[in-house]
Formats: sequence, structure tokens, C-alpha cells
Amino acid sequence: MNKIIIAIMASSLVPAAAMAQSAVTVYGVADVGFVRETGGAEGSVNTINSGVASGSRLGFKGTEDLGGGVKAYFVLENGMKIDTGSAAQGGLLFGRQAYLGVSGQSGAVSFGRQYSPYYRAMRDIVDPFCDGLAGQAGNITASNARLDNMVGYASPTLYGFAAELAVGVGEVPGNSAAKRAYSTALSYTAKTLVVTLGWHQQQNALATDSSANTLLGAKYDWGVAEGHLGYARNKGLLGARSNDAIVGASVPFGPHKVVASYVRHDDTTQANRDASQWGLGYTYALSKRTDLYAAYARIGNRNGATFKVGNATTDGTGNTGANLGIRHTF
Repeated sequence: MNKIIIAIMASSLVPAAAMAQSAVTVYGVADVGFVRETGGAEGSVNTINSGVASGSRLGFKGTEDLGGGVKAYFVLENGMKIDTGSAAQGGLLFGRQAYLGVSGQSGAVSFGRQYSPYYRAMRDIVDPFCDGLAGQAGNITASNARLDNMVGYASPTLYGFAAELAVGVGEVPGNSAAKRAYSTALSYTAKTLVVTLGWHQQQNALATDSSANTLLGAKYDWGVAEGHLGYARNKGLLGARSNDAIVGASVPFGPHKVVASYVRHDDTTQANRDASQWGLGYTYALSKRTDLYAAYARIGNRNGATFKVGNATTDGTGNTGANLGIRHTF
């Protein structure tokens, strides 16, 4: 009987010891707003949208200390629609992110559905709207947001320099190049300056053609305001070619923050389908976790270009968009 009691006590101590070295966090964003879009083929549209400034989500992330400075980590992030209660990202259970990785002094390696390094460079450095609200740069520029079956490596920061490398495995039987993607970002961070160089390439379904984007961007912090700059050269499928330029600013003061940007898309093919967008946004922090937002953007399409004003989770229906909503993080 004593042996049985000792065995039960010993088995109960094993998970407790493991939990002492691990940490799991539940987090999320609840975002809902009013969206008005005009200039589309079907006329003006008024909707209540989920994820206007930031995609609504419920996530789980955790780490385990493996010893010797090595940690295992994971992220499982579900996208949801607050307006209807349905799943986002086409109904995928963890459509926003789902990956597992290991990190140490030499960097971090991760596997799964993840944001591409190119996308993070655009979102975190170049775009003052951070890929949300009506004024987001992604209405006109290529975002290359997520990669399935991605193997990623993030280096440690050395003298301000850091690098990210990623490969999205296509997993097409008999053709290892089909649907394969490569994405990289090299960045340099000083006290008030961040500079990034990103590159992204995506093969088509048969590996007979590919798209590629090269991005040079920077963000400078003056203390009272941040300035954002970006320039991208794009090669699309079937001979498409274009250049994008982005200039913007974000100005925080107390609980207020104003963001503005201008994006220019230059189609360098004979079709010359150019476009330009200007956007203005405002957020007011009610607390550390809850804010109100408003935004407006307008796109000028030329020679048959069909770019639309969307937001963090929708592509939009027309060439103008106005947003008004509330966002809560937890």
C-alpha cells in the first residue's frame, strides 16, 4: 500500500515540475466597427465589420525552458468574426497562425503557418497603419502575409543587424518547386532608426512562373512623431511589372494618435494601370487595452486599375472607405 501511495505522489510531481518551467498565455483581440464604402460597381455599402483595425482573434502561446538557454515555443491563433461569430480565414481552426519552434543563442527556428518576413517588414516598419484600417498600404501594395508549411529562421541581433529567412514548402507531388515561396528580411536598428530590406518570391501552381517583390523601407522616431518610408519593385505573373512608393507619419500625443500615408502604385507595363491612395487615421486610448478608432482613405485608379479600399480583414468594394469602431486587446 505504501508503495502505491509513493508511486501516485511521484507521478503527480512530474507535471508540476514541468509546469514550473513552462508558461502558457491566452490572448486575443476583439475589434468591431462601422464601415462605409463607396465608388464600387454596386454602389455604396454600409456594414458592421469585425477586425477593421486589427483582425479579431483568440490565441494561445507558450514556452518551455529546455535548459542551456534553449526554449521550445508555440503559437496557435484563431481568427474570428465578431459581427457574426463565425470563423475567419476561410473557416480554418487556427487560420491566423499555427507554429512550433525552438530558440537559443544562435537564433530561432519555427515550423508551420506563419507571417512571412517580408510582411512583417511592411507592417511593422513601412506602413504607419500597421496593415489595418482604411489607409493600410496593402490596399495597393503586395503584402505576402502568410505562408503555409513554412520553415523560418530568425537570427539574433548583432550590432543592430538581424535577419529572417523563410521557405514555404509547396508540397505538390512530383514537383517540389510548385507553390514554393521564399521570403527574407534584413534589418538594422539604431536608437531612433530602423532600416529594412525585404524580398519575397512565390512560384505558381506548376512552377512555370513566379512573382517577386523587393522592399526597401525605413522608420525614424523623432520623439514627437515617427516617419515611414518604403519603396518596392514588383514582378508579377504573366509579365506584370510595377513599383510602389510609400510615405507616412504617426503622431502620438497623450491618449491620441494620428496616422497618415500616401501610397503610389506605378504600373510599368504598357497597360499603365497606375493608382494612388491617401489615408488618414485616428485612435483614442480609453485604457491600456481599449481604444476607439476612425479612418478614411481614397484611391485614385487610372487606365482601368481596380484597387479597392479595404481594412485589416476585408478587401473592400469601392475606391473610398470610412471606418469608425472600437478595439479591445486581452
